[in-house]
This record gives sequence, structure tokens and C-alpha cells, in this order.
Amino acid sequence: MIIDSIIETRRRNATEEGKTENWKRSLVKTLSWRTIGTIDTILISYFLTGNLDVAFSIGGIELITKMMLYFFHERIWNQINWGK
Repeated sequence: MIIDSIIETRRRNATEEGKTENWKRSLVKTLSWRTIGTIDTILISYFLTGNLDVAFSIGGIELITKMMLYFFHERIWNQINWGK
């Protein structure tokens, strides 16, 4: 009961102070992280296949699917107060 009250107070204070993330910040984080991840995937794919066309195809598919997954993952975690 006391812990729940402390957690709720911290959540409320974080919201009032602007410490929670909005969807725009989540989107920018999604894009920047996926850029890094996709470059990594393309390099690994090229190293394994030796074919640049295949590497870019794998990277392109991976870019879109993982960007969507990360965005929704980030938004769900933003709703969880644990550890904030």
C-alpha cells in the first residue's frame, strides 16, 4: 500500500516535470536505433553472402519490421511504471 502510493507519486511528479516520453521522442529514438541496426544487418548480411543486393534486401525488410516492433515495444514500456 505504501509502496503503491510512492510509485504513484513518483509517476505523477515525472509527468508534471515532463520526464515521461511522448510518442514523438519514441519515434525519433526508433528511427535512430534502426538506422544503426540496419547498417549492422547489411554489413553482416554482406559478410555472410558476399552479395550486396541480398544484403540490402535483408536490411530493407529488417528495417521496416523491426522499426514497427521497437516503436510499439517502446510505447508499451512507457506505460509501465516499474523502474521509473
